[in-house]
Amino acid sequence: MGERLAVRKTYKLYIDGGFPRSESGRTFPVVSDDGSEVVHISRASRKDLRMAVRAARAALAGWKGRSGYNRGQVLYRIAEMVEDRAATFAAQLELGGSSAEDARGEVGEAIDLLIWYAGWCDKYMQVVGNMNPVAGPFFNISVPEPVGVVGVIAPSAPVLRGLVAGLAPVVSSGNTAVVVASPAQPMIAITLAEALATADVPAGVVNILTGFPEELAPWLAGHMDVNGVDFSGVHPEGISDLEEAASHNLKRTGRWEGSDANLYRISAFTEIKTVWHPKGR
Repeated sequence: MGERLAVRKTYKLYIDGGFPRSESGRTFPVVSDDGSEVVHISRASRKDLRMAVRAARAALAGWKGRSGYNRGQVLYRIAEMVEDRAATFAAQLELGGSSAEDARGEVGEAIDLLIWYAGWCDKYMQVVGNMNPVAGPFFNISVPEPVGVVGVIAPSAPVLRGLVAGLAPVVSSGNTAVVVASPAQPMIAITLAEALATADVPAGVVNILTGFPEELAPWLAGHMDVNGVDFSGVHPEGISDLEEAASHNLKRTGRWEGSDANLYRISAFTEIKTVWHPKGR
């Protein structure tokens, strides 16, 4: 047999549990060091973002209604599926310039981070919430609840660990997510989406868009059906305009340097509900 041509993959978006092409039909190439095109990546549009937000909103009631224990099981399952694809993730990180050792290390750290947040799913409420002392025969209890649909602008480095650090705390508390992946190594984001699709994650809970944050972030920040945005992947010089757009419907916003495990990344996208209950004398 003669030498066969390789089948090049076009990586799709991840919206509502499926892998659609961009409605615009646009793609952009991933280029190797020698200048050859490796794959093509779908370039999300404003309409794709709108469909992702709609899917996240539809999935919110079911996801936040699950027990924290069950959400932890799902996040642990994601970690299992990332572990199963560890060699693929490492190879893609190496394609982006990481050494083999650093690539394997980052994959391991991302898996550990998923498990760390999985463990907090049924515990963070006891730490963030509390029983408040009041004058009178009442119980006064404050409990955190998810804010709703949260956008995540993923950082460009570390690409896999940074993506997990933005996504995991958002969904662990019961929010649903619309993630704008970094264009630096976009294959990582859709490979993660392929892991999510086989990890018991309900359709619409996580939606991942590949493209260019400078094109999509303003629409995400200004969308009136988005309740919060993680701006960790946005350069500090570009934050002020996005925060102004986010303020129009009082979105929760945050920006974190680094990708370490952080309980406050869970509580940042929750709101406190306080309940009074009579207890007798």
